[in-house]
Amino acid sequence: MSHFLSQSWLINRRHALRALGSFIALPMLDCMVPLLAAEEKTVSPRRSAFIYLANGVHSLNYQVTTPGKDYQFSRSLKPLEKHRQVITPISGLYHPGAIGHHHNCISVWLTGGKLGPSDRNTISVDQKMAEITAKHTRYSSMEVALTGESLGWTADGVRLPSMRRCSEIFASMFSEPKGGMATQRRALRRKGSVLDANLDEVRQLEQKMGSADKGRLDQYLTSVREAEVRTRRADAWLDTPLPTVSDADRKRTNRDIPATLAGEYFRTVYDLMVLAFQTDVTRVATFSLGGEGDAFAIPEIGITESRHQLSHHGGDPGYMEKLTNYDTFAIEQFSYFLTRLAETNDVNGKPLLNSTMALFGSGMSYGHSHGNANLPLVLAGGTDLGLKHGSHLDFNQGHFNGYQLDKPGEHYSLCSRPANPNAHMSNLLLLMAQRMGVETDKFGDSNKVIEL
Repeated sequence: MSHFLSQSWLINRRHALRALGSFIALPMLDCMVPLLAAEEKTVSPRRSAFIYLANGVHSLNYQVTTPGKDYQFSRSLKPLEKHRQVITPISGLYHPGAIGHHHNCISVWLTGGKLGPSDRNTISVDQKMAEITAKHTRYSSMEVALTGESLGWTADGVRLPSMRRCSEIFASMFSEPKGGMATQRRALRRKGSVLDANLDEVRQLEQKMGSADKGRLDQYLTSVREAEVRTRRADAWLDTPLPTVSDADRKRTNRDIPATLAGEYFRTVYDLMVLAFQTDVTRVATFSLGGEGDAFAIPEIGITESRHQLSHHGGDPGYMEKLTNYDTFAIEQFSYFLTRLAETNDVNGKPLLNSTMALFGSGMSYGHSHGNANLPLVLAGGTDLGLKHGSHLDFNQGHFNGYQLDKPGEHYSLCSRPANPNAHMSNLLLLMAQRMGVETDKFGDSNKVIEL
């Protein structure tokens, strides 16, 4: 066996790229044919949206304490009271793979993966859904994030890129490409032409690799396969006219909002998501309100500290009050999203909310101690997909001595150690995947699908 320092295995990068091309060459797939998007419009498409709030919540003011239909809204959740019949607050779920690893709670929120240093993330549920819906839409999914870190992960554990500026998001979905369609097509085909060599050369390349390098090659090939599919999709969809956007919707969404106006920004992103669903540009969307270390301040309501700073309040009453106000503010914006979905008609004249599942929540419950059990979650919409709302779904019931909000120390321990070890959040993600048409009885570390 030759020593790796001899570098006899090294191959010119350009040569390798050419070889990789034919190895990953794909036939024309259904998901690349925009004509398939002209499906029968008598049934509303199924859609899902996921909204992430970093660093958990001030759980003493967030926690709903009564299970079932007779629950009372907590202070933080009060903005959702008008949506009572189409939402389900959920308590007691957690990700087993995230316990003890607070820094990457956002990374596994939609995957149910593990967080150890040697673990590779797994596919996120939004992308599992996109595998079903992508053949009908111009874009397989929509990823928006305040910090550049999206919630979406590919099957190979690669985080998807995200967008932040509202004008760029609008342009990507509803504007003609710069230079026109012909220029865009040439650019796409130049990109595709990089991937055009022969399989034999790749097999020779693989024969000279160790197992570690073969693993890296497999990961790279998966990424390139996905890039090729996206490139061909974009090329094929160039012949399909862009959706018509009303002047009112254009004015509402095609604009950029300064960071000092967080509410305007949140609502504009939600308007873009509604417009994307209404025009069937995509059926899957994720929106991260910030990462665990950098969710921004909200000066418009007197919050100049970052969310991360507030979550580490150390028992300071002023910080805890501001964190509660931040929670309530974020939930007010989510309520706006639900209102917009409810007042916007679908293709069959019903509200978009009926056919759209929207999950709001966090991968952490109590930021001060990095507790990531008893996750704060609210599932909304999707009544036409069979979801039944109007109750507080509490998986802690029967597994602990009641919510002791007057004893913060005991209550916070519930946020660090799961009361019900079988209540995996992946069970909820599995339910949502199934309602989107994904034929599976397992997702992430699920152990039983939630009944709702």
